[in-house]
Amino acid sequence: MGNEREKQNAAAAAMELVEDGMTLGLGTGSTARFFVEMLAEEIADGLVVRAVPTSEETRRLAESHGVPLIPVDEVERIHLTVDGADELDEDGALIKGGGGALLREKIIADSSDHMVVIADPSKQILRLGSFPLPVEVTPFGFTLTARRVFEALRASGIDKPKTLLRTDAGHEAYVTDGGNHILDCHCGRIPDAEALAARLSAVPGVVEHGLFIGLARTVIIGNETGATLFEY
Repeated sequence: MGNEREKQNAAAAAMELVEDGMTLGLGTGSTARFFVEMLAEEIADGLVVRAVPTSEETRRLAESHGVPLIPVDEVERIHLTVDGADELDEDGALIKGGGGALLREKIIADSSDHMVVIADPSKQILRLGSFPLPVEVTPFGFTLTARRVFEALRASGIDKPKTLLRTDAGHEAYVTDGGNHILDCHCGRIPDAEALAARLSAVPGVVEHGLFIGLARTVIIGNETGATLFEY
């Protein structure tokens, strides 16, 4: 229950940044879900906003709660995106993609005036890497791409990386909303996240990776009684 309260408090603090008339990016995951639900309550009370979801899961959630959505190709400006994180360091760098939505999440975050990350204290870490780094790859040439990803991890100073194809409940290859697969890269510790991000982005077949660097402007960490804000 404590963890849920921390997530709720982080989401509530993010709601204070929402203003009438905004176009919002809606993140994916358990903490972002609280934000969507709170947003729906404010909309029912008269708040006028529209939103762009970062996944089909979030789209269904928002629609079920009456949050007005706009097709992403009709968006001219995203004022504020609120999303969660699987891991974040003291510089505001993130690992995202545990829910499989990293590609759409990064597109929306990068197109936003202001990205806000909401999380509970368990997501804070000194150096990224404890959480497996998701890398979204095309199904075509998957084994070739996986080998290149492994080489990129080694070249970035990760001693004993392990890459695993993510599977679904039926033990089939997990398929993202974009029709791709995900390699979960067990790094243990990432010595230089920026260098690794550059190496992964250069691998043909890699669609996107879960390192979000320089995108979060505000991080909100919920606690039992409220939340703490960090600006970057």
